[in-house]
Amino acid sequence: MIRLFTTTLTLLLFLRASTESPDARSIQILNESGRRVDVSWIHPQTEELVLQSTPDVLAGASFSLNSFVSHSFLVRELPGKKTGECEGSEGECRVDYFSVNENHDQVILIKEGIEVEHTDSKSIAVKSANTLLDECKSKADRSLKNIDNTNNPVDPLHVLDTLTACVQKGVATEIERANEEIAFQAQVRKNMASQLENYTCADETLNTTEAKRTETWRGKKVSVMIDRPASKIHTVENFLTEDECKAVEEAARPILHDATVADGSGGSHKSDSRKAKQAGIKVHWDKESDGDLIARLSRRVYDYVNYVLPFDIMEDGQEDLMSIQYFGRGPEDEKPDRYMPHCDGDCNGMLFKPGNRMATIVMYCEIPKVGGATRFRNSNVHIKPKQYAATFFSYIDSETMKMDDGFTEHSGCPVVEGEKKIVTQWVRLGVDEENPWNSFNTLGIKYTDAENQ
Repeated sequence: MIRLFTTTLTLLLFLRASTESPDARSIQILNESGRRVDVSWIHPQTEELVLQSTPDVLAGASFSLNSFVSHSFLVRELPGKKTGECEGSEGECRVDYFSVNENHDQVILIKEGIEVEHTDSKSIAVKSANTLLDECKSKADRSLKNIDNTNNPVDPLHVLDTLTACVQKGVATEIERANEEIAFQAQVRKNMASQLENYTCADETLNTTEAKRTETWRGKKVSVMIDRPASKIHTVENFLTEDECKAVEEAARPILHDATVADGSGGSHKSDSRKAKQAGIKVHWDKESDGDLIARLSRRVYDYVNYVLPFDIMEDGQEDLMSIQYFGRGPEDEKPDRYMPHCDGDCNGMLFKPGNRMATIVMYCEIPKVGGATRFRNSNVHIKPKQYAATFFSYIDSETMKMDDGFTEHSGCPVVEGEKKIVTQWVRLGVDEENPWNSFNTLGIKYTDAENQ
């Protein structure tokens, strides 16, 4: 018991220090091994293993870990659910290790055979420098071939060696410095945004952030708040109608239930971080030609998504429209209806996983008297809802297929007085009739694949 208490206390102190110390590092772990694994912290004194994953990391899943420079971890293969065996020699469960270094942007890739590949800002900088180096050496070599013999001939090898040393040292240093500065600035920005969250939500005098530019779509005013390759935030005025709102509310009324959040293991559960009522609304596409209001609204959603993004998204296999309702109970309510900061899809800057969410559109049918703003704290974008308007945001780079790195993390501020009724559509890429949205768990992994691990 004393040993358990000591281990737990050490871990808690380590976790607290990791959020305060300059040696704190955030690690992204991506399991590309094709097998289930777990990740454990190795106690520096007792070498006891303390499980960090919850409880395992499925093949294809990513896992975030806040850690500390010099701390070491063990990655362990887990037996297959069907066979009960691992794929090592004679059924042995394979393991590998990694330690947190001083560099930023550390990514741990668990490759086939449970082999760990560790990348970070420095290794990325060196790789970029070596690429440039090869190009420079090639150009120098071609140039030297054209040099005529003179009384003081130039030693080609000396020139190449000098050029190599110069480029490798200079470029690697500059790229590493730039990566470190970017990581530092990003962390400062996120820390400041976190501290200001409650203040900005409580400030009723705070209006919607001024747009970077405005444009029109089908005669509707579009305000572009953020326009980055992997992070776009727009508002669209008069996106839906009163009749469409009534149709959604009527369909939702008999099936409203407590809202849930992803639980980190592929499922979902109720949480104080999200207090609201919700109901999934199926779209009857067969009635679209008859003027069905919900089908008409849903078609407009996909039309706008395709206006912004080049994916030609179809309705087949997509999630249901979601009716979400928040209720205000006055300023004295200690647990108001709200949605704490979160990302709708992956926001770790890593490659998109097919079948996952990549865009969201939130439509406001009823707005509260006090509270209920939508806030993108890392982008410093505050949106005070307007009735019948919509907020669109996407979190994928359509060229590199990398996900947003936190700029679209958002929250629903507490509803203090009145009611906030919204309609939300989460849009996925890589789904269809044969691979619908509900064939994937909340980790973005197909249930059939998870069951076979």
